[in-house]
Amino acid sequence: MFDGRALRAALYGGLVAGGLDITYAFIGYGLLGVTPFRILHSVASGWMGKAAYEGGAATAALGLVSHLGIACVAAGLFVAASRRWRVLIERPVLFGGLYGLAVFFVMNYVVVPLSAATVSGPKGIFYPLGLLVHIFLVGVPIALFARRG
Repeated sequence: MFDGRALRAALYGGLVAGGLDITYAFIGYGLLGVTPFRILHSVASGWMGKAAYEGGAATAALGLVSHLGIACVAAGLFVAASRRWRVLIERPVLFGGLYGLAVFFVMNYVVVPLSAATVSGPKGIFYPLGLLVHIFLVGVPIALFARRG
């Protein structure tokens, strides 16, 4: 199912989407005074709970690797689906955007609540911004890389 091209598409798509998403979080929440370390610790709290906030660089690295790993898995799922249903990559903006929305909802309403995370999903202006980010900076890049795989 996954040859070298598909694996690269999933890896690159996930790294780009995850990188864009975390950059948005650093900038958006940074405007409120939240540091990148704190954001990465909040991601690591999915594994470690409150203890993540007492960690240093290693815990932040766990958060970053976790975030990018989840994005690569999401990209891999899209690449696999696009091998079966070619329409997904024939219309990458439409189906990538819809996939980005699905990723947003699954992460915020399934994954995070089932984890040990101490934070909940986005609130206020960050909710619609999060939707837009997942449409255009997560789903569409994943679909565009899947198209190359």
